[in-house]
Amino acid sequence: MHIEGETAFVTGGARGIGRKISQELAERGLTVVVADLDGEDRRETVAEIEAAGNEAIELHLDLTEPDSITEAIETARERLDRIDVLVNNAGIAGPTAPIEDVEPEEFDRTLAVNLRGAFLCTRAVIGEMKARGYGRIVNISSSSGKRAVENRSPYTSSKAGLLGLTRTAAAEGGPHGVTANAICPGPVAGPRIERVIDDRATATGRPREEIVAEKERESLTHSFVEPEDVARTVAYLCSDATDRITGQALNVDGGKLVF
Repeated sequence: MHIEGETAFVTGGARGIGRKISQELAERGLTVVVADLDGEDRRETVAEIEAAGNEAIELHLDLTEPDSITEAIETARERLDRIDVLVNNAGIAGPTAPIEDVEPEEFDRTLAVNLRGAFLCTRAVIGEMKARGYGRIVNISSSSGKRAVENRSPYTSSKAGLLGLTRTAAAEGGPHGVTANAICPGPVAGPRIERVIDDRATATGRPREEIVAEKERESLTHSFVEPEDVARTVAYLCSDATDRITGQALNVDGGKLVF
């Protein structure tokens, strides 16, 4: 799988899954733009990539602010000449509550980060990709965007919407050499799923250990997904092995039993 020499813009690229994606793409020979809200995390991630002998730059990115997105994309183009790969990874978990208890502001913020932010980033790069006849767009959705999940209406709505955006970008980009695919992870080990479990335990009054065991049993592997699993799949979808793979929503979930 050859992707050496290209450039990648990774939103939320400094923490969790995003950090692993940034590191994986850098190890494959791409120059990576680590675009994130937290400056300290950005600098640490870039330092780790550079210590491994690879190339990266860090840029401030606030997906709730369109001007921040425009500035980050333009700066990336100025410094790297072009953006070959866009990974829309940044996202928030949103509230855990029944629909009737979700505040509209909470719903709006979740969609602003998870869906509108991805749209604005895609909007900023896809035209240039089409003009050059090449590009890769990878959206990090979720298995929750494909199935019923109680008490997570903002999150599931945003991740389902991201699948629609993926298919539309694939349809528009396909004739021009631009692919767009989504990855739908199951629960990924890390701080975010820990917070979700804590919130669900609080909302339902159930023991935390019971919820963890239940989530693990949902997959055929009886385990959470690791961030590295997602990062390697991103690298695959960015490679020349996937020229004819587009518009797909690829599950990386251990084979979930609940759909």
